[in-house]
Amino acid sequence: MSPERLWLLSIAVRDRGHQRLALWIKKLNSVIYHNSLAPGAKVSPDIKFGHHGFGTMIHSNVVIGRRVKIWHNVTIAVRSRSGWSTPHGITIEDDVHIGANSVIISPYEGSLRIGRGARIGAGTVVTSDVPPGATVVSAPARLLTRDTDGADC
Repeated sequence: MSPERLWLLSIAVRDRGHQRLALWIKKLNSVIYHNSLAPGAKVSPDIKFGHHGFGTMIHSNVVIGRRVKIWHNVTIAVRSRSGWSTPHGITIEDDVHIGANSVIISPYEGSLRIGRGARIGAGTVVTSDVPPGATVVSAPARLLTRDTDGADC
């Protein structure tokens, strides 16, 4: 069974009031695919993971729209006080693609929105809203030090 289907199953089971079973399914998903996908999230049934979403962590206060693709090792986290009753969250609208190793993290005690059709490049850290259709990438790599002894690698 795919990680998407296991996640959707854990969400459906939780919504029917079976919290322990939902957490068991989440742990099974975690053991198989090395992820942490919260059963409290609201997710469209057509979500897709690249490379089975290995290493992906998604917080419970996240809403994910239709036709979203999330690559491996992505973190989507809401920063707020402990507890389930926070009004803050992250909304990812329809047709968004999130590249590998990206981090989407809300401002402390705040919410964040990724607009429809946005693209988040691999390795990008997102801490504020992304407008619809935008492409967000990280800064290019830059050389900090250089070996000056002339030795070849």
